[in-house]
Amino acid sequence: MKKIIIFMMLLAVGLSSCQKFGDLEKSPNSPGEVPPSLVFTNILYNINYAPWNDEMRWNQFYCSNYAYYDDQEYDWTTTSFNYTHLKNVNQMISEAKRIGLADNNAYSALGKFFKAYFFIDMSMKLGDVPMTDALKSLENTAPKYDAQKAVFKQVLAWLEESNTELQTLINSGDQTLSGDFMLGNDLKKWQKVVNSYKLRVLITLSKKELDTDLNIKTQFANIVNNPAKYPVMSSLDDNLKFTYNSSTDKYPLNQDNYGQTATRNNMAATYLNTLASLKDPRTFITADPAPAKIRAGLTAADFGAYVGASSGESLDDMSTKMLNGEYSAISKSRYYSSYTGEPCIQIGYSEACFNIAEAINRGWATGNAEDYYIKGIKASWIFHGVTDVETKWTSYYVQVSVKLSTTPTMALSQILTQKYLAFFQNSGWEAYNNYRRTGVPTFLIGAGTANSGRIAKRWQYPSSERTTNTENYQAALKSQFGAATDDINAEIWLLK
Repeated sequence: MKKIIIFMMLLAVGLSSCQKFGDLEKSPNSPGEVPPSLVFTNILYNINYAPWNDEMRWNQFYCSNYAYYDDQEYDWTTTSFNYTHLKNVNQMISEAKRIGLADNNAYSALGKFFKAYFFIDMSMKLGDVPMTDALKSLENTAPKYDAQKAVFKQVLAWLEESNTELQTLINSGDQTLSGDFMLGNDLKKWQKVVNSYKLRVLITLSKKELDTDLNIKTQFANIVNNPAKYPVMSSLDDNLKFTYNSSTDKYPLNQDNYGQTATRNNMAATYLNTLASLKDPRTFITADPAPAKIRAGLTAADFGAYVGASSGESLDDMSTKMLNGEYSAISKSRYYSSYTGEPCIQIGYSEACFNIAEAINRGWATGNAEDYYIKGIKASWIFHGVTDVETKWTSYYVQVSVKLSTTPTMALSQILTQKYLAFFQNSGWEAYNNYRRTGVPTFLIGAGTANSGRIAKRWQYPSSERTTNTENYQAALKSQFGAATDDINAEIWLLK
C-alpha cells in the first residue's frame, strides 16, 4: 500500500511538472492573444495629437490667460519615451504572424511606418535616443543611445521598405487590413501617407543637405520625380486624420466645456495677427473679433478687428486685456458649437505641398514651387471652410506679401509662413519643429514665455534614465552637448 501511495505522489509531481512555468504566470483576466486589427486600432489612437492642447499653445496658435488652467512658459522638464507604443507595434506584427498571414502583410508593412513615426517623435523632442539596443529587447532597462543621425538613417530605411512592401500588397490585391478608423483600411492611402511622411522627415533634415552619407536631396527628388513608385498625397481626401464623434471621441472644445475655456483662452498673435495682416479669410473662421474693436466702430468683416495676444505677455496683463475686450477669443461658432468639430490632421496634403515647394525652392528637386505653394494654401482654405475660394483668391494673391516671390530667400519665408498657418490645430509639434529649424515665423517671447526669454529647443530625458540607465544617459549627454547636462536650451544634432 505504501508503494502505491509513493507512486501516486510521484505521478502527481511528474504531471504537474509538465505544465509550463509561463502558463502559471498568465493572468486569467488578461488575454494572451488579440487580433492584430485590435492592436492596430490602439496604435492609431497613440499617434494622434489632439487640437487645443499644450503643443498648440507652444506652437503659439492660442494662449491661456488664466493661470489656474495653463500658461505659455517654455520651462520644459522631462518628457516620456515611446517604447510602450513600440511594444504594441511589435505585438501587432507578431499577432499577424500568429493568425497565419504571410511574412509581408499589411500589419508588418505599416509596422515599419509606425516604428519610424514613434522614433522620430522621440528624437525630435530629445536628440539621441536608445534604438538598436531597445529594438533587441524593449524590456532592456539600460540600453545604449543611438546618435540622432543613426536614428534618422534607420527611419528613412524603414519608410523605404514600408513603401515597397505596401506596393507589393497593393499589386497582389491583398486587403487583410482591418481596424482602421483613419483611412478605412485603404492601403493605397497608407502608401501615400508613408511617402508624404518621408518628405516631412527629409525636409526636417534641411540643415544636413550637404551630408553625402544621408543623401537627402536625392532621396527627396526620387519621390517627387517618380510618383508611380512613390505616390504622395494628392488631395485633402488623403489626409491622415482623427475624426471626432458625439459619443466616444468628442471634439476637445465643445458646448460642455464652454464655460471653462471660452473666455480663459484667446487667440495668439503669432498666428492670428499674421492671418489678419495678410487679409486671409481664415481670420474670420478661426477667431471672433475683439469686442473693444467692435465698440470702436469696426465690424466683424474688418481684418483690423482681429487681435491676438503675444505669447510673451504676462498672464496678468493678458487676462486684464482680455477682460477689456482687447483680444480675440477662439471662434465660438466654429469650435464650441458641436461635439464633432473638425478632423485633426496628423499628416496632411497641405503640408506635403509646402514641403515640396520648399524643396524645389532649395534646389532639391525640379518643378514649379509656386504651383505647390498655391495648392497648399487653397487646400488649407478648403479644410477650414473658406467659401468662394477662387473668387477670394484673385484679390488675395495679388498682395506682394502673399504672391510667391522670385527671390529664393523671400519665397522660402512665404512658404514657411503659409505652412505654419496651415498647421493651425493640426499635426502635433510640426509648427514648432519648423520654427526651430528655420526661425519662421518669429515666435514671440517675454515674461509670459519664461525660460529667460528663450524658446526651448528640446525636452529633458525621462527622469528614470538618471537612475536606471545612468552610464548611457550621461554618455549621450556628453556626446551631444559636451557635458552631462540635460539642458532644454541645448542644440540637438539636427539643428547644428
